[in-house]
Amino acid sequence: MTSATLILWVLTLVAFGLFGARLVRYVKVLLTAKPEKRWDRPAQRLKLVLVNVLGQRRLLEEPVSGAAHLAIFWAFVFYAASFFWNLIRGLLPFLPIPFADEVSWMRAALTAFGVLGLVALAVAAVRRYFFPPPRLEKSRDAGVILALIAVVLLSCLVGQWYRTANPAVSRAMWWVHMVTVLGFLAYLPYSKHLHLLASPFGVFFGALEPGRAPESSPGAERREEFTWRQLFSGLACAECGRCDRACPAFQSGFALSPKMLMHHMKELVRGDAGQNGTKFIGDVVKREEIWACTTCLACMHRCPVMNEHVPVIVELRRRLLGVGDMDKSFQDALKNLTRYGNSFGAPPRARPKWTQQAGVPIADARKTPVRYLWFVGDYCSYDPRVAAATCAAARVFHKARLDFGILYESEQNSGNDVRLAGEEGLFETLREKNRNAFAKARFDEIVTTDPHTFQAVKHEYSSNGGGPPVLHYTQLLSDLILRGDLPLRNKLGMTVTYHDPCYLGRYNAIFSAPRRVIGALGLKLVEMPRNRTYSYCCGAGGGRIWMEDPPVLKERPAVTRVREAATLPGVRTLVVACPKDMVMFQDAIKTTGLEGKLEVKELAELVEQAMG
Repeated sequence: MTSATLILWVLTLVAFGLFGARLVRYVKVLLTAKPEKRWDRPAQRLKLVLVNVLGQRRLLEEPVSGAAHLAIFWAFVFYAASFFWNLIRGLLPFLPIPFADEVSWMRAALTAFGVLGLVALAVAAVRRYFFPPPRLEKSRDAGVILALIAVVLLSCLVGQWYRTANPAVSRAMWWVHMVTVLGFLAYLPYSKHLHLLASPFGVFFGALEPGRAPESSPGAERREEFTWRQLFSGLACAECGRCDRACPAFQSGFALSPKMLMHHMKELVRGDAGQNGTKFIGDVVKREEIWACTTCLACMHRCPVMNEHVPVIVELRRRLLGVGDMDKSFQDALKNLTRYGNSFGAPPRARPKWTQQAGVPIADARKTPVRYLWFVGDYCSYDPRVAAATCAAARVFHKARLDFGILYESEQNSGNDVRLAGEEGLFETLREKNRNAFAKARFDEIVTTDPHTFQAVKHEYSSNGGGPPVLHYTQLLSDLILRGDLPLRNKLGMTVTYHDPCYLGRYNAIFSAPRRVIGALGLKLVEMPRNRTYSYCCGAGGGRIWMEDPPVLKERPAVTRVREAATLPGVRTLVVACPKDMVMFQDAIKTTGLEGKLEVKELAELVEQAMG
């Protein structure tokens, strides 16, 4: 064995030893966490890897930086393959194989991706240090990684350039390249760029149904109380800040930073947080952060490595509720839900009181068989600001000759926001009461005008996809329009904009149905800059509608949203398809002084107007 080969063996063993020791430590921590099944549906998971790792779809949502990252990624892939090829050849010189750059097709690929990668690195460096988007820090660690990648690419390119002209320079560059990569390998699991290794696994083990709440538990604070996938989110985090830029709580000035939450989870895995007498909840993650989340899912939809912020928030909330740490207003709402089955503190017999104003007969599904059971929901039933829209929906159903009925006083709150606010036990109680009411009624399908109710009943009430079909009313109206069964007599001819509710859009990908209805009414739709998956939350979800806002606040999410709508040319109507949106936006219009300039209309009201 030559001295050069011996040196390479020593460097390799040291680098892989440091690398392996750190990874073994992480694996041991994950093995002590709660189990969570993430091995199902492998074909669907491989597709996620194909699209989001190899294709980098979510990163390409920001075209310039995304394209640069895609180029760096593929340069990394080819140069990693070249490194291991050369490493085997260097460690075992007796093997009858050439070095990677001695093979023509590989040399061409390395040259092409090397040049492309250097250009992309320059773009990434300029973006980070001269035009950084919010929440993308100029950290020393990021600078080190960019420099190491540049050295790896340059050393290979220079070595190839001098391969025949000056073999000594070429050989020196080979050693620079190999030593840099080995150093990179040893440094990687100790740096924030561990995500380079963890993110493909994070995507593969990502949530296939990201809106589902975590399994029932008393909450979590210590490492072993979280699931392994929740802890893994911290290791996979790239700290790119995309989640913060999408988060309505962070943008409004709340204490919550989804990026820092993932950073704290990484510290928890490493043992840097929640140790030496410090409490993870309270000292590391403040209670104000935990309660600020609207569970709108924007962070998870923007995360390029498919990290799962909301399930972590829910686990932390469950722990806080277990010790009674909550706002007084939220506590009152929970008491009302426990006692009356609704957050308003109104008696159950008052739930169907709105039917007296509707002016059409509404069947009692407990007594009369119906095709559609309308699960009305709390805000549609009790809030006077939503009453007109609820009655309009009833009249639309009647004019469309739908065979529908309701549960009257037997209906309870669906429990969606209760569960995401952390009160798992109360959610299970509400769900069981509603299931019992369903069992006493006779119907074929469930329809609801509340996306929060839609999410819970569709995904959290039945097991293994069983149970009756569940529709949001915009889906039902859209189907009626496609069949020609919705009698529309008037073209409204107004210019409007539409707000995608979080629980209809991001949670359930229902975007076309409400827009199809809007188009059929003769309305001209002007989209807000943030629409569909990028829609900006109204701020009501996850129980936030029951909580007080903090005293220091930039601007409530609903206020930001109505200002966005008011800037659109010719738009004087903001169309919604969620009762909580109706409440939040009406209040925001008063706050901003936009009364007379912008009005909020429930889609059902416009449908009724078009029906004549």
